[in-house]
Amino acid sequence: MASFDSLIRQQFLALLNGAQAHMTFDMIVAEMPLAAANTKAPFFSYTPWHLVEHMRIAQHDILEFVLDPEYRSPPWPEGFWPAEDAIVDQGGWQDSLARYRRDLERVQDLVRAPETDFFAPILHAPDYTIFRQILLVADHNAYHLGELITLRQALDALPPDKW
Repeated sequence: MASFDSLIRQQFLALLNGAQAHMTFDMIVAEMPLAAANTKAPFFSYTPWHLVEHMRIAQHDILEFVLDPEYRSPPWPEGFWPAEDAIVDQGGWQDSLARYRRDLERVQDLVRAPETDFFAPILHAPDYTIFRQILLVADHNAYHLGELITLRQALDALPPDKW
């Protein structure tokens, strides 16, 4: 029988990976045309790339908050979103995807690390725990993954015959 600690780690990893109750990040961004990544759907004030960048920045912010006592968050909201008229080229799109994936892997590494105490207060932020921050990453990512798939549908930019 798995210990409580290993069970929590397994469940966190499953939650962060997705594909249980929703599609994964990689499934949603697969074969996204660059033109679609830079297009605003009707009634949306941001593009798929803006949303990916927001997810990336927020995930990075939460991770650095946990790991670095000297870290300071960007100003809200402007530091968490690209400029409304900003567009991305293919290299920038791939960089956004890679940086999101890299920080997600770092969050997962934190979960896997046996020395991670999920319930101890974070030393430089004693009102917070790593448990809370990992749930925050998972919740924020899941929320915006739903938006991202909706944007792809609204832009008629779904990969053919994939879903």
